[in-house]
Amino acid sequence: MGIRCLTILVLRMPMVLLLLMVSIEVASAATFASASQYNESMTMPLAKKSSEKSAVKIRIIIAGTTLTATLENTQAARDFVALLPLDLTLADYNGTEKIADLPAKLLHKDAPEGYTPKVGDIAYFAPWGNLAFFYHDFGYSRGLIRLGQIDGSVDALMGDSDIKVRIEQSQNGDDSE
Repeated sequence: MGIRCLTILVLRMPMVLLLLMVSIEVASAATFASASQYNESMTMPLAKKSSEKSAVKIRIIIAGTTLTATLENTQAARDFVALLPLDLTLADYNGTEKIADLPAKLLHKDAPEGYTPKVGDIAYFAPWGNLAFFYHDFGYSRGLIRLGQIDGSVDALMGDSDIKVRIEQSQNGDDSE
């Protein structure tokens, strides 16, 4: 019985080795593909910078002050631009941001689940359907979608009082503060 098992094992050894080699080759190819995707994700910021030339600029007009901002090239940001011009009253929220309800929901199915906003960020809070301008950093917020960034000081947004604003798309070359 022992010799028969040994004979079967020896006869099947080439097949076992072949399967092992194929498995190693498949694993190697999968690792290479994963590494390629990783390298592409690492170079994404460079590609993004080249597309910034087509970035949409907006103006946020507060009394006698005009802020400019650059919007990201996302579906939510494009939907926001389609709503412009907008006249809104921004209310203070949590001593961190100014918020206002938008007249329509923005599409966001491809957006990240949330993010950590920084000073100057313009965001859309999907659960409530409102616009937010951050004048202080804040923690990670699920449902918050970054639309863009104010290009400069946010001092005009600070304080606990409501602010009336007009938001409009900048015309070509009309993006001065």
